[in-house]
Amino acid sequence: MAQHEVDITISKTGEVKVHIKGVKGKGCLAYAKWLSELVGKVKNQQLTSEHYEPEVKAKIDLEQNLAIDE
Repeated sequence: MAQHEVDITISKTGEVKVHIKGVKGKGCLAYAKWLSELVGKVKNQQLTSEHYEPEVKAKIDLEQNLAIDE
């Protein structure tokens, strides 16, 4: 499973910087939107190279085969 990291830095003047790591594609924007609702208006936004990578979607199919020895 992918692990996501959010680094939050708060300066002495109260400026908040957030760096979202491990989220491919536009998923990072959902994190950014959620965080802006918590900390306030976005002053500047820079997209990392991860933003331009394809999103990773995992699908797990489980199948169980039972063999009965007779």
